[in-house]
Parts: sequence; C-alpha cells; structure tokens
Amino acid sequence: MKLITEQNISKITIYVFIIIMSTMILMISYFYVKKTYEDFDKQMDRYVQEYYKTQKMSLKKEIDTIIDIIKYNATKNDESEEELKKDTVRLLNNISFDSNKSNYIFVYDILDINGGDNFAVMLVNPNRPDLRGNLLSTNYKDANGKKFREEFMKNIRKKGDSYSQYAYKKVGTNEVNQKLSYFKYYPRWKWVIAVGVYTDDIENEIAKNKEELQKTIKNQVVQNILLFLMFLSIAIVISILVSQKIDDVLKSYQKRVKAKTDELNELNETLERRVQNEIEKNREQEQLLVQKSKFIALGEMISNIAHQWRQPLSELSSILMNIKFKYYTQKLDDELMDKKTKEAEVVLEYMSHTIDDFRNFFLPKKEKEKFSLREAVDSTITIVSSALANNNIKIEIDIAKNITLNTYANEFQQVLLNIITNAKDVLIQKKVENPWIKIYTRKINDITILYIEDNGGGIKVEPKSKIFEPYFTTKKDSDGTGIGLYMSKTIVEKNINGKLLVKDGSLGARFEIILPN
Repeated sequence: MKLITEQNISKITIYVFIIIMSTMILMISYFYVKKTYEDFDKQMDRYVQEYYKTQKMSLKKEIDTIIDIIKYNATKNDESEEELKKDTVRLLNNISFDSNKSNYIFVYDILDINGGDNFAVMLVNPNRPDLRGNLLSTNYKDANGKKFREEFMKNIRKKGDSYSQYAYKKVGTNEVNQKLSYFKYYPRWKWVIAVGVYTDDIENEIAKNKEELQKTIKNQVVQNILLFLMFLSIAIVISILVSQKIDDVLKSYQKRVKAKTDELNELNETLERRVQNEIEKNREQEQLLVQKSKFIALGEMISNIAHQWRQPLSELSSILMNIKFKYYTQKLDDELMDKKTKEAEVVLEYMSHTIDDFRNFFLPKKEKEKFSLREAVDSTITIVSSALANNNIKIEIDIAKNITLNTYANEFQQVLLNIITNAKDVLIQKKVENPWIKIYTRKINDITILYIEDNGGGIKVEPKSKIFEPYFTTKKDSDGTGIGLYMSKTIVEKNINGKLLVKDGSLGARFEIILPN
C-alpha cells in the first residue's frame, strides 16, 4: 500500500511540515537559550572591564574639568596668586560629582616632589577634615599595608598623573573600603589634584546591572520561545493557505514593484527641479535679508543725520532770527550782515561735510582696499557721535595707528556701526549710570582682535551665539528687527574671512572681531 497518494498528499505534506518545523523550533530554542547564557557571561566579563575603564576615564575627565576651572580662575588679573589659591580651595571644598558625596575632590600641596616625610600638605579633603593643613608622608600605609602615596608620587614624577587603588575610610561611615583614585599634577601651584570612587560602589552598580540584565535576558528568552511556538502555530495555519494564495501574492507583488519603480523614476526626474527651486527660494530669502539690512542702515543714516544737523540748524535759525531782528530795528549794517553771513557759511559748510561723511560711509565699494583700522573706527564714531553725546555715553578708543587692514572698508564699517549702535541702544534702554563703550585691540601671535565692550549688563540669552540668528532680537516691541548682527556675522565671516564672537565682559557684553592679516 502506498503511503503517499493523490488523495492524501496534501495531508502528508502538512504532517511532514509540522514535524520538520517542530523539530527545528525545539532545536533552535535549545541552542538559542544555551548561546544566550554563554554570551551573557562573556558580555558581563567585558562589561566589568569596560565599566572599570569608563570609571577611570570619568575620573580623569573630572580632574581635567577641575584643572580647566582652576586655569580659568587663575586668569583673573585683579587677585594675587595667594588669593586665587584660597578662592580655588574654597571652591574645591564644595565640589562633588555625585549625590552621596563619596566622589569628592582632594588636593595635596606638594612640598617635596621626591616624597618622604612631610612631602605635602593636605589642602582639600571633605571626607577627612582632620587632615586639612596637616603634613603628610609617602611612608603612610593603608589598612592593607600599601604605601599608596609613594605609588602615585612615583607615577607623577614619571608622567604627571597616576591611577592608584588602596583602602580608605568611606564618606559618612567608619568602614574602610577599596578606593580607585586618579591623581594629576598641576605644576603652576605644585598641587596634586585627585578624585576617587569606592570599588564597592562600582561592584554594587555592576551587580545591580547584572541582575537587571539577567531579568531582561530571562524575559527575552521566554518571549522568544513563546514567539517561536506562536510562529510554529501560525506557520502551520499559513502553510495550508499559502499554496492557494501564492499566485495572487506574486501578482500583487509585481504590481507593487512596478508602482514603486514608476514612483522612483518620477522622483528622479523631478528631484533636480525641486532642489533648484529650493536653492532659488533660499537665495531670494537671503536677498530679502540683505535689502532689509540696507533699509535699516538707511534709516540709521537718516536718524544720525538728524542728530548731527540738529545743533547746526539751531545755530542757523539763530543767525537768521538775529538778522531779521536787526533789520526790523534798522540796525542791520554791512559789517553785521557780513559777519552773520560768514557765520552762516561756516554752519552750512559743516552740514555739507556731514553729508559727505555719510555719503562716503554708505557708498558701495566692492573692491578691497588697504586702510587704517583707527581711521575706520574714528569715521564710524563720527556717524553716531551726536547720539552718543546727547545720551552722555563715553567712548574710549585704544587702537594703535599703525594697524592696517586690506578688505572691504565700507562693509567693515557697517559691522562696526551695527555693534556700536546696539551697544548705544542697550545703554539707553537700561538707563545705565555713567555709560561707556570701549574699543581696543590686542595682538595674539599674528592675529589682530578688535574688542567692542560696554557696561550695559551683558547678554542674558543662552547660548549667546543665538543673537546672531536672523530675526532674533532682545529689543522691546518693534525697536529691533533681528538682522543687524546676523548680517554683521555674515559680512565678517564670509566677506572678510574673519570671525565675530560675543562673550561676557567685566560689566557687559564684549564683541570680538578676529581680523585676518
């Protein structure tokens, strides 16, 4: 009797499929579980090694951060070296890198780099206040008899830093635990600055992570086995239907492939046109910003002309009123008329020169030229001198006359005008007492840096670079458009090949224009 016939071939096929799939699922499940737990042990070994390595890197990073802070504080020019050290000690006594205070900073003041008795004084140690100010010895041994101070000083003499593990009292307890610390030498003050972490904390964290990972893996194993069984059940059901539906699926797949191919072809044909359209939109937007900047500059020019002409117009009006009065009182003789005419000519000549100054300032020039930095600053100050004087804003300029630039003079002056005008507006808006704007330079190697600083209280937004974004303004209502500093940064970095930065000065904002040679 034949086992396989035309009548039972479909059933036989299903039975064989079920047996094969069940066997495969059982074997896959067995090897999956075995391999998962083997991999888990290997991963935990790697995890422990990487965790300790990460802890070491973290300790080093913390100390590097502390040294950067010390170096920054040490740049203060208004404090002596001893005052800086005291301020730093106060700061470090209050720094901790975790909530339970066990990861704290401690500092040795090195008296003898070669070690020995009285080799250092403990300056900072929140865990052991009894050691502060005491002399220390490299011959000191921990609870396990290890001379850890001798060990880390030996490494510091060789390479300037050291990792050391030793037994030490834990914060807030009388327990002595193993501690992993990183020591680094700060040559300027002959300090060794260190931070450490207790290894029991590390082991507890590792154990906690291991337990969580075991639970996760166990859940994953159970879930995957259930998924395997579910897949087997679904596969059995699907296998009955697949033979009947396979042709329909293939036809549907062919239709979808053709549709996606047509979409891709259409996308390729239109992609270049869409990219070009977006580029054109961006160009139009940039042109709108440029035009808006020009209109704002024109408005500033008209406002400044009004400031510059207010006094001369008042003087000219006074001359005319005097002539009219003398005429009506019949006291207008040739001598007086000649005198008043000359006075009027002086005033008119001053006003004419003012127009020339403004016209030259805003006259577009697309050619690079060599010019004096001091003269460019003086010319820019002339534009806003009346507005500054009317608001009692003091200008201090400290720029050597021999510094020259070779770039676009008008665009550079436009940048200066934007920054000085912003400083003026802030000082007026905040009603600062004794307002001032300082403009000075500093040479660093072959680089010239122009500083523009005010005492307006500084920029309160974070990050400060946000003020260079288009349409960002801190001025109230419609007083600001938010494109002056954006255009200034664009001019400096794209046209002049320099850099425009903003930082906090002593009493306000300080803009830095890094100029190319």
